[in-house]
Amino acid sequence: MLDRLPDLVNGNAALVRRGRHLSTTFLVEVGPQAWLVHVRDGRIAGVEQGPFRMASWSFALRGTAEGWAKFWQPVPPPYYQDLFGLLRQNELRFEGDLLPLWANMLYVKGVMGMLRGSRGAS
Repeated sequence: MLDRLPDLVNGNAALVRRGRHLSTTFLVEVGPQAWLVHVRDGRIAGVEQGPFRMASWSFALRGTAEGWAKFWQPVPPPYYQDLFGLLRQNELRFEGDLLPLWANMLYVKGVMGMLRGSRGAS
């Protein structure tokens, strides 16, 4: 599912430029499935699919499968167009060191939004 992120993000020069100061690893959970997303200077260096035992990450986006499915629709329903909408609907929670997340929120929103409408997001 998130395996397509390197191609989608790294091919978007504006998004890579937006995240050029971010080098970290973050966790994305879609229901019971987990992925580690490795970011180096705004480029997706790799994506690993879990399960993980004692994985190291700076922040986590833990969401329900139903919430992410709505978020990734080509035209999401109201309240599901944005990560904050998912948060407000109790479909998502942020965990860990939130400083890199908040400092790069537009980049992270862009990265997660790249899967919108793609075949790999269902």
